[in-house]
Parts: sequence; C-alpha cells; structure tokens
Amino acid sequence: MDRVSTSLTAASIESINRVGPCAAKMTLEKIEDVREARRKQIIGRAKEILHKWTIESMPSVDEIFKEVAETLKVTKVEKYGPEKLSAGPEVNSAKDVILVEGRADVINLMRCGIYNIVAVEGTKIPETIKKLSKEKETTAFLDGDRGGDLILKELQQVASIKHVARAPRGKEVEDLNCREIFEALKNKTPIEEPFKPKKEKRKMEVSKEFVQKTKELEGTLEAVLLNEKMEQIERLPVSQLAEKLQQIKDVNTVIFDGIITQRIVDVANEKNIKNIIASRISEAVKTPLNVQLMTFSEIKGTT
Repeated sequence: MDRVSTSLTAASIESINRVGPCAAKMTLEKIEDVREARRKQIIGRAKEILHKWTIESMPSVDEIFKEVAETLKVTKVEKYGPEKLSAGPEVNSAKDVILVEGRADVINLMRCGIYNIVAVEGTKIPETIKKLSKEKETTAFLDGDRGGDLILKELQQVASIKHVARAPRGKEVEDLNCREIFEALKNKTPIEEPFKPKKEKRKMEVSKEFVQKTKELEGTLEAVLLNEKMEQIERLPVSQLAEKLQQIKDVNTVIFDGIITQRIVDVANEKNIKNIIASRISEAVKTPLNVQLMTFSEIKGTT
C-alpha cells in the first residue's frame, strides 16, 4: 500500500473499541516500512562482510615488504661459456645479444629489465664471444671512453658485430640510469663491415736511406727508433725493445731484426707509433687499425 492507504488503515484500527465480549483500546505506536527495514538489514550485513573480507585479505607488513623486495630484486648474474663470462639468463633463448664490457654493466642492464647480455671482460675477445656473434645478431654496448674505443676496434677485427651503442662520452655503462641505457640502445648505429680479419696495407713511401737502414739491421738482432722526420732517436737490442717503447716518446717508426709480436703491437698502438718493420710478423698478431706493419721483404720490394 502507499502511505495514504496505510495511514487510513492505521486510523481505522485505532477506532476499534471492542474485541469480542471485551472492551479494547487500539493505539498506534509506529508505522514501519518492511522494505526499508530489510534494506537496512542488508546494508548492515554487507558492512560486516566487507570488514571481515578486508581484514582477512589484507597482507601483513612483512608480506608487503617481501612482495616489494621481490619486485626490486635483480635476477642473479649467470656464467656463460667455458670462460664463465658474466651474462644474463636470456643469452641462449634470445635472437639477438648485447655485448658489454664487464660484470657491473651486466648487473646494471638487468636492473633495467634487459637480460640478453654477456660481458666481454677484457680487451682480449674470448672465443665464446667470437662464436656467439656469428650465431646471433650482436650489438656492442660500450663505455664512452678510450677503453670502449679499443674494445670496439678489437671486436670489429675478430667478431661479427652488427650494431654499436655507446655511453655518453666520459661515462661508463655501469653508471647509466635506465632512461640513458634505453636511449643509447635506441640510437645504436649499424656497422657495415663487422668482420675484418685482414686489413689492407697502406702504401708507404720509402726512401733509399730508409731501405739502407733496414738492410743494416738484418742479422744484428737490434732495433732502431725513428721520429716523424725519419731521424734516428735510438738504437738498442731487440730484447729491450718492448720496455723501451713504453718509456720513450715521439717515436713514429720502429725497425728491428726480429718478430713482430702482439705485445709490441699493443705498446705501439698505445704510444701512437705509426709504422713497425721487422724481419717477419707472428701469425697470432691481430693487426690494429692505427699501426702499419711491414716486413723486410716488403720494404725491399718497394725499391
């Protein structure tokens, strides 16, 4: 019934003054809407259910801490290949791979959610890296310093690198934040000729005096150091050559009666020496980009 009908019915009931043989008096205390009462009952019960649900489902402080800690936890660095190189867990499963310099770089990239990474760990490129670069599309992500420059040159000579990304000049990959890391990888540049096992020799202009000096050294086991004007700086035994090159300055050309080894080449590259001429070149030597290597026979062939 609506409210009007309900009020009339209530008033009619109050007018009753006799029930059977007995006198009676009817008094209206209140009118209650059953539907409203039921709604209040439902609301009250819903509050109880919600309260209980909230208490039971809410994690404890320890659980919250553990969940957040798990989110921030960096995946453990793995060991890759016979050399046990530091690497992420997705090197084998990923189609491409990112080469970095060391373990700290691997950890920093993993912190940003990048897991297809492996560290070169030194300027001498491991055989695992050489093989891996030929099996997967490879990007070298290197520090923005001279060390990064040297590693890039080495990678270009012995590995198959498709792209190169660099940290900003003067910065290291291990110090970059995630935004800088993704920006550097986004701006990576392709390398047109990633594999250069042999380097075309530059043509040298050799004077008669220069050829004569080369002839004089044959069979002596001695070395001559020349400046940019092809003037002799010093003459010394070949056994002292590597140590002397580390100490002396302004050397442009080294001529010696001996074998060009990787140690001699590395020192020459570091000291910005342009030419090395010797009786022969070791087969294990990796020809650097900035040093010209020649043999006595090649010098004779220019005359």
